[in-house]
Amino acid sequence: MQGQDADSASPRAACKRLLLAGLAVSALTACASGGGHHAPHAGRNVGVLLPLSGNNARLGQEMLTATRMAMNTPTAPTLDVHDTAAPGSSAGAAAQAAIAAGDGLILGPLTTDDTAQAAKVSVPANIPMLAFTSDISVAQPGVWALGIAPEQQVRRMVLAAHQQGRQHFAAFLPNNRLGQALGQALQRVCEENGLQSPQVMFHDNTQEAVTASLKTLSAYDSRAASVPQPDPAAATGAAPAPAAPAQPDAAAVDPTNPDGAAPAQPTAQEAATPAVAATPVAFPPPPFDALLLGDTGLQLGQVINALAQAHVDSTQVQIMGPGLWGAFASKLGTLSGAWYAAPDPASRQAFVQQFMARYHHMPTPLADLTYDSAALVKALDQARPAGSPNGYSVQALTRPDGFGGVDGAFGFLENGRTRRDLAVFQILPGGGSRIVIPPAGRLRRSAN
Repeated sequence: MQGQDADSASPRAACKRLLLAGLAVSALTACASGGGHHAPHAGRNVGVLLPLSGNNARLGQEMLTATRMAMNTPTAPTLDVHDTAAPGSSAGAAAQAAIAAGDGLILGPLTTDDTAQAAKVSVPANIPMLAFTSDISVAQPGVWALGIAPEQQVRRMVLAAHQQGRQHFAAFLPNNRLGQALGQALQRVCEENGLQSPQVMFHDNTQEAVTASLKTLSAYDSRAASVPQPDPAAATGAAPAPAAPAQPDAAAVDPTNPDGAAPAQPTAQEAATPAVAATPVAFPPPPFDALLLGDTGLQLGQVINALAQAHVDSTQVQIMGPGLWGAFASKLGTLSGAWYAAPDPASRQAFVQQFMARYHHMPTPLADLTYDSAALVKALDQARPAGSPNGYSVQALTRPDGFGGVDGAFGFLENGRTRRDLAVFQILPGGGSRIVIPPAGRLRRSAN
């Protein structure tokens, strides 16, 4: 579908490609008038801002491929493609070129910084922009972030946990951009739903600091002080050893030991020392019944160790985490029962099969976003009111029922927020996950 794209950088080059492709006479007429920028329905044209060169060129090209794949009809709006990574260019310059070309809507750009630059141009011009970042800090009226944002994930889990009776939320998070976004989201969602203000703590990166901070958050000292002490007269042999952190299921991979090295074996003296039979004493619960985590990789392993030492477990607390956990859920058996929110992968299968049949490789998840945005554009264009230059009004974009997408239903609010219909997944004892709360199949009416 390359013949639909207007190359804003060189009208002459665009004409040459059309001629070589042997397109219809109407295409030649468009060339004679300036490369398609002054088409009869210029307001229908759609600007596409992607990195088509530089470090992200491969990703940008695949996202463009998915965009063209959605615009698969002769009557679809024209795509006006701009490279945000071209030498001497920028996302702001690309947005300015799209607006100068008469585009009625902009798809992209990709990153947070590029979106902020482009928005400085698109917002004053009243041209809606659907960016592909998941950072809602750049969202505002007229600018929507299509990526699956931490706030959307947190909202889905908090509402589900609240429906199951959870009342007191807390967060234990890394002090980075993701952690900050998760913490802000938890505070916002709790406030919107009349829940008690959550305890939010950010931790440092050493095991000692992580354990100390989590013990503070979970009020470990006061809880430990209330645990009845064992009767010394009932003990036989040596004093009991401190409880060891819970071990993962044999089928799971411990995130703290990614290479799979065998655990240290007890010495002969340790093996000969008789174990002390003791009745387990129930540890009081922490002052929260739902805990949001944000770590991944080896640092998540540190947090898992700290959870065991602070006696915070899934029997008393609903552990929640970012959707990033889905990529390595098979290694998270020690977090059995924990949740994360993400799209139902079943909803993506039709798109994946269609993409693979045409291009012979799996699409990146970011291709989902560009496909959905282009399919949305085509649907709005087909439904545009008679006499209207295009169907991309704020009223049309923010329709209450939203839109069906590759990753489930999604929709927009006038304040720039994006709604998504996500599933809740639960980590299994042996690693892996399953859906425990499926998507609703529609968008909820609550604010986002």
